[in-house]
Amino acid sequence: MADPMKAVVLARFGGADAFELRDVSVPQVEPRQVRVRVHATAVNPLDYQIRRGDYADDVPLPAIIGHDISGVIEEVGSHVTEFRAGDAVYYTPRIFGGPGSYAEQHVADVDLVGRKPENLSHLEAASLTLVGGTVWEALVTRAQLTVGETILIHGGAGGVGTIAIQIAKAIGARVITTAKAGDHEFVGSLGADAAIDFTSTDYVDAVAEMTRGKGVDVVFDTIGGDTLTRSPLTLADFGRVVSIVDIAQPQNLIEAWGRNAAYHFVFARQSRGKLDGLTTLVERSLVKPVIGATLPLARMGEAHELLENRRSYALRGKVAIDVAGETVALPPRIS
Repeated sequence: MADPMKAVVLARFGGADAFELRDVSVPQVEPRQVRVRVHATAVNPLDYQIRRGDYADDVPLPAIIGHDISGVIEEVGSHVTEFRAGDAVYYTPRIFGGPGSYAEQHVADVDLVGRKPENLSHLEAASLTLVGGTVWEALVTRAQLTVGETILIHGGAGGVGTIAIQIAKAIGARVITTAKAGDHEFVGSLGADAAIDFTSTDYVDAVAEMTRGKGVDVVFDTIGGDTLTRSPLTLADFGRVVSIVDIAQPQNLIEAWGRNAAYHFVFARQSRGKLDGLTTLVERSLVKPVIGATLPLARMGEAHELLENRRSYALRGKVAIDVAGETVALPPRIS
């Protein structure tokens, strides 16, 4: 039996002070599972939504949450042949299906696990698993974005947007994205062909101008709000809208009928196949995760506050967690 491990435990639903660093026991490894020493994890909007209590019915307390892992296998189950101890791997734990990644060790079903890209650090790999799998599901599986099409990506400087721009470019699409003016050069460096400052410009008018009235083939919604209502106004006929954001309020989608639009709502299911696809792009230097902040495991509450209040910071990309070390790298606060 493995020794106890440190884990960040969600003791109650609430603010960023709801976490406690505890010693907990390591689960037994079943025949088709692996036990991984977690080197890095990352924070996602899903994490703070769970912490606040948005999914209280799905998360029995106390809970270890978290949805990104990069680490090294320490033990394999009796029926595992794909991996061996010492292999570097990355993956997303099963969502709402047991303990998550905010811990020193994790036991996972082997079918979820992929080999870590050799040209990424553990912090970078952990910053890719959930967002990368989500973008793959959204753009490749659902929208079926193809070479020569045009896509509008909402929130290009965020954790999902930074990966979406790169994957869309790898597919061969023309990429338009929304971002604050100060982030335009940054999203351009990721491959965006054009950027719209959403703080000063109506993206519907800007897209019409950029596409000479034709519209875009795909809209990728990473921000929510009234995006589902207004996005069809940017679409070409038979365009597709893909959203990864919960809808808190009913929205009127009447404009979508006039475009014969298709809507896809994505809550990504994880699998090794998606990870292997991402790994191919990463190892061909077509996709590289962007890390905007790094904190150690014991400062998880701070990491949550940073992501939740990202508009108060010059935060680009992901908030990563150095589980095996003490790395601290914070973005500047916007005065």
